[in-house]
Amino acid sequence: MTRSGRKKILIVSDTHGYLDPNVAQLAGDCDMAVHAGDIVGAGVLDELRAVVSEVVAVRGNNDVPSKWDPAEHGRLAEIPDDAVIDLPGGALAVVHGHKVWDYRDRHGRLRRQFPAARAIVYGHSHHQVCDQEHDPWVLNPGASGRNRTFGGPGCLILHAAVDAWHVETFRFPADSKQAV
Repeated sequence: MTRSGRKKILIVSDTHGYLDPNVAQLAGDCDMAVHAGDIVGAGVLDELRAVVSEVVAVRGNNDVPSKWDPAEHGRLAEIPDDAVIDLPGGALAVVHGHKVWDYRDRHGRLRRQFPAARAIVYGHSHHQVCDQEHDPWVLNPGASGRNRTFGGPGCLILHAAVDAWHVETFRFPADSKQAV
């Protein structure tokens, strides 16, 4: 732990091989980066690791050998389907979300899957969400690349301390090369 029992965590998802530079810039001030899947290339993880010491990533439905460079298949094989990270004040569960089929009750299903977590991060939908109405919180950073960003690339920063957690939302203008 750093910052006297506090951690600052950048949360991203759905980069699809491209990390928005505005999002990447935020990583430099964080203790950890969490990627909730659909990474689609080790370059995104390398870019995060260049500026933040700890990176945790999970696989998305597009993190399959056919969508990754064959030279990176060994690294792809090391990425788990989900992760639970111990942080000051509780645990952060991370999944991509594509295995939770009923989108109408996605948050309820995630809460039932990870009842002991303080918060659950998922991606897949590309929509930014901060559902803090019930415990555990359910968070989605939105797409952090250029594909289907629904208003521009986004991310979250979680400030985790023993006594309190706080989430900041970020949304950046879409670049001119953004895919639909």
